[in-house]
Amino acid sequence: MEEPHIEGGENQNKLLDVAPALISVHPSQKSIAVTVGSDLRVFNLIDNSAVTLVDESNESFHKDSIRAIRYSASGKLFASTGDDKLVKIWSAESWSCLNTICSEKRVTAIAISHDDSYVCYADKFGVVWVVELDGINEGNVLPSKKGVALLSHYCSIITSLEFSPDGRYILSADRDFKIRLTVFPEKPLQGAHEIQSFCLGHTEFVTCIAFVSNPELTQSYLMSGSGDSTVRLWDITSGSLLDTCDVSTVAGHLESNESEPTQVTVTDICAIPDSSLAAVAIQSFQGILLLSCDLSAHTLSITKVIKIPGESFIPTSIALSTSTLWMVSGASNGSNQPGYSRVRVISCIESEPSSVLEDEQIPGGTKLLEKLQGKISIEESVMIAASEAVRTAMSGLLMKKQYSEEKREFRKRTRNDKKTTN
Repeated sequence: MEEPHIEGGENQNKLLDVAPALISVHPSQKSIAVTVGSDLRVFNLIDNSAVTLVDESNESFHKDSIRAIRYSASGKLFASTGDDKLVKIWSAESWSCLNTICSEKRVTAIAISHDDSYVCYADKFGVVWVVELDGINEGNVLPSKKGVALLSHYCSIITSLEFSPDGRYILSADRDFKIRLTVFPEKPLQGAHEIQSFCLGHTEFVTCIAFVSNPELTQSYLMSGSGDSTVRLWDITSGSLLDTCDVSTVAGHLESNESEPTQVTVTDICAIPDSSLAAVAIQSFQGILLLSCDLSAHTLSITKVIKIPGESFIPTSIALSTSTLWMVSGASNGSNQPGYSRVRVISCIESEPSSVLEDEQIPGGTKLLEKLQGKISIEESVMIAASEAVRTAMSGLLMKKQYSEEKREFRKRTRNDKKTTN
């Protein structure tokens, strides 16, 4: 069987340097953060002003592409991490860096426990590490600590980390099609050894996971997106697959009008709090799908398709605050290259009709856009090129490849993530 063409090490490294723009919103919509490349941009929605980050640690700001960001559930902390092997914990009030953790490998995903006591991060070799954040809620700058291994996916890139709503479990999804539900122990620094379940059923890499719940039900359920064109609904306690929604039928036809559905990648999922609805972003699709989860009947269905009019805008990341959906599109090609991002907002996403806001209608207005985008106006040709670069990079990073012995040896020699020695 003929081996697929694999580009040389230099071109492959350039491909993997392409990082999608990310967005995260404070749980109480006090602030909003966008990353593109190594640049972390924050805007204060209460004061309607740009935020200046303060980092007095020995390590500087991020020096390479940021791959994961999130606010803690309490809204007190913010975490950022990525290809520079640094995990930074920020105060979401003063925006000073409270802790810098050095990883041995590039970091792909991050999660903060609900009580802000622990941060967990996953490296590109599939190991999840945990660090205790004792005293951080008092605003103290903590000394740098090394992570302790919590669990492992055995050399499979972890794409997403989440704590369950009750804090009992930590969920990890990977490029080998699986989702693992692990009991988060009382003493995490001693490792997590009890696996509750595996959610198995995806036929391509898992890209994102999110919990969906209904106030009338005591149990939360899990939604997952994948490169196999599906969003799936799971009972996490048993690992049972409850329903599958194929989004290629909608997204493929709207995108290309072909008679045969095309395979698409689900890039992000955001569950709307205290409802059975979730917003879904799809690679190469200029819009958002709204999925309805009937948690009593255990079914998923597409309830609304929101097209984004005008310019070419394909969301690379989405975030929800109340009924407002924040979206960002863009990418940065390498840490020393300029980053391009475009922010759009959909208001009243649950109601009819939803409204894609014009720039002057967005909370924070042009002042916010200037901070988060780098400039108010972004050329459409730039956004089209960025979207294509992200699509190619994600496929190159997450699609599993078969290599000859010679190619494997070449990749070993040209690795740039070898363990550093002090």
